[in-house]
Amino acid sequence: MKLKTSRSWSSSFSPNVVATMAAPRTVINVNDGNRLRDEENAKAEEDSPTTKKPVGAKLDGKFPLSRWELAAFVGVLVMFSMGLLCVYWTMPPADFGKIRLPRSLSDLRMLKDLLATYADDHQAQFILGYCSIYIFMQTFMIPGTIFMSLLAGALFGVIRGLLLVVFNATAGASSCFFLSKLIGRPLVGWLWPEKLRFFQAEIAKRRDKLLNYMLFLRITPTLPNLFINLASPIVDIPFHIFFLATTIGLIPASYITVRAGLALGDLKSVKDLYDFKTLMVLFLIGSVSILPTLLKKKRTYE
Repeated sequence: MKLKTSRSWSSSFSPNVVATMAAPRTVINVNDGNRLRDEENAKAEEDSPTTKKPVGAKLDGKFPLSRWELAAFVGVLVMFSMGLLCVYWTMPPADFGKIRLPRSLSDLRMLKDLLATYADDHQAQFILGYCSIYIFMQTFMIPGTIFMSLLAGALFGVIRGLLLVVFNATAGASSCFFLSKLIGRPLVGWLWPEKLRFFQAEIAKRRDKLLNYMLFLRITPTLPNLFINLASPIVDIPFHIFFLATTIGLIPASYITVRAGLALGDLKSVKDLYDFKTLMVLFLIGSVSILPTLLKKKRTYE
């Protein structure tokens, strides 16, 4: 009797009802599979070296560069180093064993005395070597370019020294720009996440007068030049604006440094180059560059 009741109960359901009751189990399984597949795809995209990371993202203390980015950096470094060696091999013979990159004003004075005669006798080759070293240091963010600028003033005078410094600083900054465009996004976001977010917000507000703002940043010490070189491609500053702002904006500070190189013996500290009066002059010149933006805002409010 019990068996018959059970049969009648199960037979009271149509095949459609049974299928409907079983369907949710199949849907759940499909959704789980799609979710797992989406998670795997997202992980693969994050690991890809071509994936664009969010600006200012910090990577929890891990080294920010992937293997591909590190290999690209090493490749560029080797290429520049080979070029520097080729220039060195073409230089006329001299006692290069005593020459070191200056790290203080006393080192710079000694270097100036060692190179003065060589620079006069082999001017073209010396300028080629000087430019190669300066651009190499600027590209790979090696400290000490301020001593190279002082040396240019001490050896070549104000006019030629200024032309050399502006040319080398612009060429080195441009190389650093493209190197950062290649691999710099995770590195800058790791080193300066807050500063990068601030820089991106300021650039977004000034897109219509971007050249004026970049000139202001280059002329004044508002942001370090190293940070500007690395962060500019990350916040999508066009290269032609970066190039023009660098070429023109570095002239005032370069002039001050090159001119100080003429009186190298009287200079007691690198900090003396940018005293309060000099900084005020630079900010005044920089303010002129953003004056059109301020006037435009005033007319808008009126």
